[in-house]
Amino acid sequence: MIFNRRKTRLIHVGTVPVGGDAPVAVQSMTNTDTRNVTDTVEQINELAAAGCEIVRVAVPDETAAEALPKIKEQISIPLIADIHFSHRLALRAIAAGVDGLRINPGNIGGKSKVREVVAAAKDSGIPIRIGVNAGSLERQILEKYGGVTAPAMVESALKHISILEELGFYDIKISLKASDIPLMLQAYRQLAGKVDYPFHVGVTEAGTVSSGTVKSAVGIGILLAEGIGDTIRVSLTGHPRHEVKVAYQILQALSLRQRGVEIISCPTCGRTEIDLISLAQQVEDKLQGLDKPIKVAVMGCVVNGPGEAREADVGIAGGRGVGLIFRRGEVVRRVPERELLNELMKEIEKL
Repeated sequence: MIFNRRKTRLIHVGTVPVGGDAPVAVQSMTNTDTRNVTDTVEQINELAAAGCEIVRVAVPDETAAEALPKIKEQISIPLIADIHFSHRLALRAIAAGVDGLRINPGNIGGKSKVREVVAAAKDSGIPIRIGVNAGSLERQILEKYGGVTAPAMVESALKHISILEELGFYDIKISLKASDIPLMLQAYRQLAGKVDYPFHVGVTEAGTVSSGTVKSAVGIGILLAEGIGDTIRVSLTGHPRHEVKVAYQILQALSLRQRGVEIISCPTCGRTEIDLISLAQQVEDKLQGLDKPIKVAVMGCVVNGPGEAREADVGIAGGRGVGLIFRRGEVVRRVPERELLNELMKEIEKL
């Protein structure tokens, strides 16, 4: 790891360690109706196959809470219940065997109700994530700060943290999400100097798969590069499998995690004499399901290709009607353009 990681206490979400020296974990959230067990289980297992390590489900009512044990027994990754305004649902979720709660202690009832939830979480050995969101800050705090500001978000988080700490509960994870990146960055940075709890990092309501990927990469990437972040969730409007893919791409770009194939491809220029755009897309499509940590280069120029992609495990560089197959910067053979894709696949199989 090239960054100085913020020192945080270690907690466990099921079998997944979070904080301390543990790798940054990838999290997502289902967009199915939790009450539909079949659809929810199917989506969770698809996310797990894509590399998701922790999954969260919404628990809006009693029927959703009743579905949790059936969901839990059919999945292989830790399950977090997202609860708002109801200590009763939090208790039901804990009894159902979830691996963590996402709540804000200040909005699930009075002290006696919070005490009940904390006692149950302690008995079950599960952590609680305090999820502060810029769009739902308490009215008093908004009035105090004249609107949504980073100090306002930090004060809200500290208020919720103090409720749990007063009850002797410290298995806490915190998020300070906003759709505005500068606001989100300031909030995380300010709180990082005040507590040692692990942080769940994300840009909330980031947008569509296209625009949301850019916002998430910028916001999450900056914090990770500063050593801030113990779990991440990329929030995209679309199927959550895209969230998992983008999360790993962010981690991979920072050399924090490696999962699946990393494709290096040049942007094309006037020297390109093969259909590189189509070729690069075909390579990506063919390698979509491969989870081996290898680097594959698709370059358009036989002059600079092997040198520029020297760090790749294997790659191709195109010329006029022909191309080079190379491994770690060394040319292996020259092949006709029409055979480049198949020959590249053969080299990858050898790896």
